[in-house]
Amino acid sequence: MDCSLARTLVRRYCAGEENWVDSRTIYVGHKEPPPGAEAYILQRHPDNRIVSSKYTFWNFIPKNLFEQFRRIANFYFLIIFLVQLIIDTPTSPVTSGLPLFFVITVTAIKQGYEDWLRHKADNAMNQCPVHFIQHGKLVRKQSRKLRVGDIVMVKEDETFPCDLIFLSSSRGDGTCHVTTASLDGESSHKTHYAVQDTKGFHTEEDIDGLHATIECEQPQPDLYKFVGRINVYNDRNDPVVRPLGSENLLLRGATLKNTEKIFGVAIYTGMETKMALNYQSKSQKRSAVEKSMNVFLIVYLCILISKALINTVLKYVWQSEPFRDEPWYNQKTESERQRNLVEYIFTDKTGTLTENNMEFKECCIEGHVYVPHAICNGQVLPGASGIDMIDSSPGTSAREREELFFRALCLCHTIQVKDDDDVDGPRKSPDSGKSCTYISSSPDEVALVEGIQRLGFTYLRLKDNYMEILNRENDVERFELLEILSFDSVRRRMSVIVKSATGEIYLFCKGADSSIFPRVIEGKVDQIRARVERNAVEGLRTLCVAYKRLNPEEYEGICTLLQAAKVALQDREKKLAEAYEQIEKDLVLLGATAVEDRLQEKAADTIEALQKAGIKVWVLTGDKMETAAATCYACKLFRRNTQLLELTTKKIEEQSLHDVLFELSKTVLRHSGSLTRDNFSGLSADMQDYGLIIDGAALSLIMKPREDGSCGNYRELFLEICRNCSAVLCCRMAPLQKAQIVKLIKLSKEHPITLAIGDGANDVSMILEAHVGIGVIGKEGRQAARNSDYAVPKFKHLKKMLLVHGHFYYIRISELVQYFFYKNVCFIFPQFLYQFFCGFSQQTLYDTAYLTLYNISFTSLPILLYSLMEQHVSIDTLRRDPSLYRDIAKNALLRWRVFIYWTFLGVFDALVFFFGAYFMFENTTVTSNGQIFGNWTFGTLVFTVMVFTVTLKLALDTHYWTWINHFVIWGSLLFYIVFSLLWGGIIWPFLNYQRMYYVFIQMLSSGPAWLVIILLITVSLLPDVLKKVLCRQLWPSATERVQNTKLKASVAAAPSMDGPLLKDLLPRPRRH
Repeated sequence: MDCSLARTLVRRYCAGEENWVDSRTIYVGHKEPPPGAEAYILQRHPDNRIVSSKYTFWNFIPKNLFEQFRRIANFYFLIIFLVQLIIDTPTSPVTSGLPLFFVITVTAIKQGYEDWLRHKADNAMNQCPVHFIQHGKLVRKQSRKLRVGDIVMVKEDETFPCDLIFLSSSRGDGTCHVTTASLDGESSHKTHYAVQDTKGFHTEEDIDGLHATIECEQPQPDLYKFVGRINVYNDRNDPVVRPLGSENLLLRGATLKNTEKIFGVAIYTGMETKMALNYQSKSQKRSAVEKSMNVFLIVYLCILISKALINTVLKYVWQSEPFRDEPWYNQKTESERQRNLVEYIFTDKTGTLTENNMEFKECCIEGHVYVPHAICNGQVLPGASGIDMIDSSPGTSAREREELFFRALCLCHTIQVKDDDDVDGPRKSPDSGKSCTYISSSPDEVALVEGIQRLGFTYLRLKDNYMEILNRENDVERFELLEILSFDSVRRRMSVIVKSATGEIYLFCKGADSSIFPRVIEGKVDQIRARVERNAVEGLRTLCVAYKRLNPEEYEGICTLLQAAKVALQDREKKLAEAYEQIEKDLVLLGATAVEDRLQEKAADTIEALQKAGIKVWVLTGDKMETAAATCYACKLFRRNTQLLELTTKKIEEQSLHDVLFELSKTVLRHSGSLTRDNFSGLSADMQDYGLIIDGAALSLIMKPREDGSCGNYRELFLEICRNCSAVLCCRMAPLQKAQIVKLIKLSKEHPITLAIGDGANDVSMILEAHVGIGVIGKEGRQAARNSDYAVPKFKHLKKMLLVHGHFYYIRISELVQYFFYKNVCFIFPQFLYQFFCGFSQQTLYDTAYLTLYNISFTSLPILLYSLMEQHVSIDTLRRDPSLYRDIAKNALLRWRVFIYWTFLGVFDALVFFFGAYFMFENTTVTSNGQIFGNWTFGTLVFTVMVFTVTLKLALDTHYWTWINHFVIWGSLLFYIVFSLLWGGIIWPFLNYQRMYYVFIQMLSSGPAWLVIILLITVSLLPDVLKKVLCRQLWPSATERVQNTKLKASVAAAPSMDGPLLKDLLPRPRRH
């Protein structure tokens, strides 16, 4: 449960607050309201201490141990260790306790060190100095001692110590600029506005004399949402009420820029700040490999339990028969990941597939098209000269509409102009070498304003709530900014209300064509619509511009409507949306704009490679259908022979949703009876290639529960259609709908592995929903990268990430998992067989030292190095042939068939080890001096064959040989021999038994023992070698075919008298 939610419940039910409301009252400067104004209720709030650490000194050990033993492997070895401690077993608890202790200790030290660093960072942050006002003077204290209601002063380039309501600044217009790079990664300057009635307070004495209370919502993590109001008490009895929104809120972690100082009152402190509430931990994502490994581990656990039960039962059966001897043993004897299996990729379009580098292409006014200089991000591109006027110029009657269109684009935006002392000159002369530097969170707005600048109208600045523009005659026009109706993803438009110098009041509105055309009552709609559709087909981003004149009475009504919505504490967003809907209607259409967003480098090659690899790619975007479809053709998601199927609102209006779905289903499944479509990519040379386009409204109908309470039928039908399409385009998608699409595929009956990639805050929901989330570090901030599992600078890096690194990772980790189980089956099964020959006495087959070091030293380093370095084919081959990725698709190397093969291979090898040595000992083998081999010699012989076999098995599987591989593999075998010679060649004084003394040396002195060792190793490895040869020749995989082709090419290129060198056939180590 979230900590903030827990605190809320505690306050609600334990603090005696019976009439709970989701708001709080803050007394500015801790001053009580005037008598009779309202009741003064002292509220408790946390201090300003930030805690990002996970552990404390007291809970570190129990909490860390609990988290580590939640893993099945650790818990399994803990149980084994406890059993060995409690019960008198022939094996020492050290054999399982030492490796477990090592793993737990190293992990705890690592996690403890990381948490100590967090404590250190928290202390530095909590002890930094803060200036606040007390009794009209500036006082300094530590940040952690700050309380809600304190009035704080922050200077330029300082970060805000808590969440503040902006009261006043050193700027005359009551604004300040902040950067929120540490919160959302956006480096652009954002403008915030002081409260209207307090922005004139510039000194400590003025601020200290402020008498006000603030009512606002309880803390919540949304960085861009805030609802509140301030009551300012003057000499009059009735307070002045002003609305407070996100533009008045300065967040902890943001930095003050281009402003000397500001004053603000603390409203959220410590762990209630929005920055702290965004520290919430993500849900743990478990890879398919880890899930498979846990299932296999449970299977082996059941096998071990069954072995123990069998041995226990047979032991008592043995002892129940009187003629049996006692069991012959001494009672005092001491004893990572998903990216490699991705099947679906969900990608954003703008900023992910495209550059998010907007270039103004043209505008259409009253049917006339204007193409200015090719301008991109403030730089005129080479070869651009003059204004190219396509079509005939407008007549005198349309001149007014044309200038009104240019003024609308110069005024309807939230752009900031970078401050510069000598900027007036260049601004007044747009054709000179310099131009204005515009800053905005939206690249579209900058491109539009820069494009209009080339057409003769230049936006200069916002000063004292007046917007200044420079017209074609180089005259400065001033418009008073009355209201801003902000853009949101639901309305898909924004508006401003301005007042000209002549007293005329205008509402200018710009937005998507789907949100503007229904609200238009006048204008050349058909001509402009045709141009918009043509530009959309060419892949351009289009916006429509409209306006209407307001008389004073209409404006007064709008002000009243907006004020009532702005000061509401409950459902403010809903009331504002309703107010905007009433205001933005009966518009006059002026024209439309077209902006180009270029495709990213190698985006098309990347998508083509991913589809060849058998991965389905879906594009989820908020753009209109025509623009998104043109981009999909450009990036080769759709091909020229792709038959597009539409599941859109327009189609559903013509037919019912039920009919449309069944018609599409019939179309895509028409040939399914005779031909089989690839489950992954849907690409087939013998079949029609289908692409599906669906919009957000249609998706809402599919996801909406039916009248009978079920929605499964439509969803299953929709999924069946999608499975048989090579690509899917989802347009007009809201952020939540993107996550719904990912979740729908993720929870389908096949349970495919999903990957989501995006670059903006609107992609965070789908990135968190997918199994693998990738954030592109782009121009829309770093929210996507901050919430992702991996971050990449460009979409093209996805190709190498999946097809090369993902492929290698899966090959390595699958071999590691299967080899781990295999070598332990070889290790444990002979011990199980041994019980049938020792009266089920639990007598151990191997020496304690061998039991302890088998997994720690003798067989650990070779597989560790394999899992880090193995390359079964070269990197260049994987890049050139993406279809090799299909060999590992759907968790191919960790399926039950492969698991059973490795298990039976381990059982077969264990049988060879045990009975091969047993039949040798059956003839009472003696050494050269007449001594007979004993049980410890028998166990050592089995163990020696086992160590050599499992190590050489890994050597057979290794394709990528370097000097490190040779050193580790042959070094591990040499280390085993040297250790055995020392362990059995010296009388160790710290041991109370010397049962292994001279055993290994005695075994090596026997000729038959050498023969048996070599023979048993050969017999053990033979089935695997035969299987590899037969499968490679008769049923080769795509990877094996590539390896065979390279082998034949190397043989053909080699000299006739000499065969190819092994080093020429294998991937070459890369030099760094």
